[in-house]
Amino acid sequence: MLRHQPYTAPVVLVDDEEELLFSSMVLLRNHDISPVVTYPDSRQLMSQLEIHGASVVLLDLIMPNLTGRELLSRIQRFFPDIPVIIMTAVHEVETAVACMKEGAFDYLVKPVDENRFISSVQRAMERHHLQLEIGRLKHHLLSDRVEQNHAFAEIITQSRKMNAIFKYLEAVADSAEPVLIVGETGVGKELMVEAIHRLSGREGELVAVNVAGIDDNMFSDTLFGHRRGAFSGADHHRDGMVAQARGGTLFLDEIGDLGQASQVKLLRLLQEKKYYPLGSDLPIKTDARVICATNCNLSQAMEQGNFRADLYFRLAAHHVSIPPLRDRKEDIKLLLNHFLAELSDLRGQGVPTPPPELYKLLESYHFPGNVRELKAMTMDAMAHHDSGMLSMELFKRHIFAKSGMTTPETQRIDGDDQLFSDHPDPLPTIQAVTDLLIKEAMRRSGNNQGIAAALLGITRQTLNRRMQSKKKEGS
Repeated sequence: MLRHQPYTAPVVLVDDEEELLFSSMVLLRNHDISPVVTYPDSRQLMSQLEIHGASVVLLDLIMPNLTGRELLSRIQRFFPDIPVIIMTAVHEVETAVACMKEGAFDYLVKPVDENRFISSVQRAMERHHLQLEIGRLKHHLLSDRVEQNHAFAEIITQSRKMNAIFKYLEAVADSAEPVLIVGETGVGKELMVEAIHRLSGREGELVAVNVAGIDDNMFSDTLFGHRRGAFSGADHHRDGMVAQARGGTLFLDEIGDLGQASQVKLLRLLQEKKYYPLGSDLPIKTDARVICATNCNLSQAMEQGNFRADLYFRLAAHHVSIPPLRDRKEDIKLLLNHFLAELSDLRGQGVPTPPPELYKLLESYHFPGNVRELKAMTMDAMAHHDSGMLSMELFKRHIFAKSGMTTPETQRIDGDDQLFSDHPDPLPTIQAVTDLLIKEAMRRSGNNQGIAAALLGITRQTLNRRMQSKKKEGS
């Protein structure tokens, strides 16, 4: 069951001057700060904080019934995570210092400059939000288990590294901040995005856009849409992907390939939470949560001037790096069996039994295409499978081809090879080279003679004879 969209705690103003309360509330709302709650009676505050909480409290210092100093003390005692801003006509250094020592976040003197007022409230809200994020991270990362396994059901893994990522995503899923997911091709970045969207509890859709190869004009039209007559051929109004993601998640894939001009527009969208459809002078607000993914090295792209640093740090508010399959080999057997069962179900036949040597063979491979490559290999093998034990032959051919090796059937000597052209005399003996090859093959195969023989292009019996002969020579 999905969680509801988290409630945004209000900004609370307490002052016995109702005109000031009204003007302050209007000013905050004009700067897109909401919800805002006002109380002219200071005695109402504490009971309301117990029910609704607050992202920041602004207190007048001198009020009837309960003064700002008294309320500040009580808030610090019972709600220490809520930042408090003192806003008063009392312009005394001693009073200001005393309030700050008692825990006030800021001290503003009336009449307050509008820019200073808004800036102070925004900074206080950011601190409150950061404290909540830290609290959620502590809860999830110190826990030994993932609490919402259903969200990650499509990601087949038993890796501790992946489990740590799941716990982190649980902690940040309902945040409004962007998430940047990096990882090699085929590791499952899209599945992570879907999991984050499910965890967020957002009622809107998950809208995916691959931005690779999109020029600036197409980027603007795709994301922001256009108004009728915005350009030649724009005969109808068109909502963009940002509008479709209202109340949901906007997923921008291959973000590392985004052009410079489009990067500026995306940065503005993230900073202001507003955008302009082509041909419109009126901004549209958005509450879509942005998630980006890439297989590029964005740090290197920044150094080369191809990716804006300010955009990177905005996108990487929450950062996830998915490990490649070769760094979580414990998942290979699990994934292979899952794909075999899945494909067998589609074909309406029994699940074939993989030979024990197959697991070792796959674990010795570096998998440049990661999980996607393993699934493709399994599909190819299943397409040629009839019954009984699953053949290793197609797996071998794929691995040997990708590794620049040859299978026993295609093994040959190339007269143009210059393998030893740079080696000084004397050449190593055939026996020495053979011993080194056998030793390396056994290391790569985890001491499995069947896999080692396949890597060397010889039969298991031949390898066994050579190893036994070596033992006799050493005895």
